[in-house]
Order: sequence, then C-alpha cells, then structure tokens
Amino acid sequence: MTLAIRRATSADLDAVAPLFDAYRRFYGQPGDLPRARAFLADRIGADESIVLLAERDGQAVGFTQLYPMFSSVRAARMWVLNDLYVDAGARRGGVARGLLDAAADLARDDGAVRIVLETTVDNTAARALYRDAGWQEEPSQWYALPLDGD
Repeated sequence: MTLAIRRATSADLDAVAPLFDAYRRFYGQPGDLPRARAFLADRIGADESIVLLAERDGQAVGFTQLYPMFSSVRAARMWVLNDLYVDAGARRGGVARGLLDAAADLARDDGAVRIVLETTVDNTAARALYRDAGWQEEPSQWYALPLDGD
C-alpha cells in the first residue's frame, strides 16, 4: 500500500471535506459536511492555508492544515500546524508521521524558522507521535479571549 502526500487544491474538496468534518467531530463539534467543505474552499481559494492530503492507494486517508504566521522578534515566517487528522481505518500505519514530515519539509522549503502546534493535554497518542517526530513540548503562556462566547 503506497502512501502519497501532496498539497490539496480546490479539486480535492470532496475528498478532504469528510476528513475535516470528522476532525471537527473529534473535537466535539456537530457534524456539518457543507460547513466543513465551505470552510476549506474559502481557505484554499483565498490561499490562506495549505492543506496536505494523504492518500493511500488513491483513497484520502488523512490531512493536515497549516496557516502562515510570522515572528516579529526573529523577522521570519513560521507555520501553525492547526489541524491533523487520520481516518480511523488508516491509523497506526504511518500516515500521521508522513503528514508531519511533509509539513516540516514544506516549512523548510519555504524558509520558515519554526512550526508550532497545540493539542489537548489528554491527547497522549498525539503527544507521543509529536515527540517521536522530533517536536519539542514547551511550556507556554497562551491566553485566549473568546469573541464568540466559546
């Protein structure tokens, strides 16, 4: 079984949207495939994010979405790996690691100085994967100002 990872385009929305919808449901949001598709269409169409699509034997099995960010202190580009999801049937098969490695390659090729991500503290499987892939856990001082009541 061959794993291929490539940058998704608008032509891939029907393949990526169900994965994105499943990702949102994983984080407690109600399923809403039209909303998921529209959100991705907006991000890809406006070139506001990069979506990497993982396919195994031509079947979409996972994705990651990255957003650009900049470090004023370092005067350099960074990337936020905001979303990473692998279909349940494809887990433990190297898909997530492949997506992480592809994201790192993309950032390096872009001249970025860092990729950052956030996950819940109880997501032990993801945290183990990130550490295994060379990511470092750092204590941070994140604050959130909810603007939508959430």
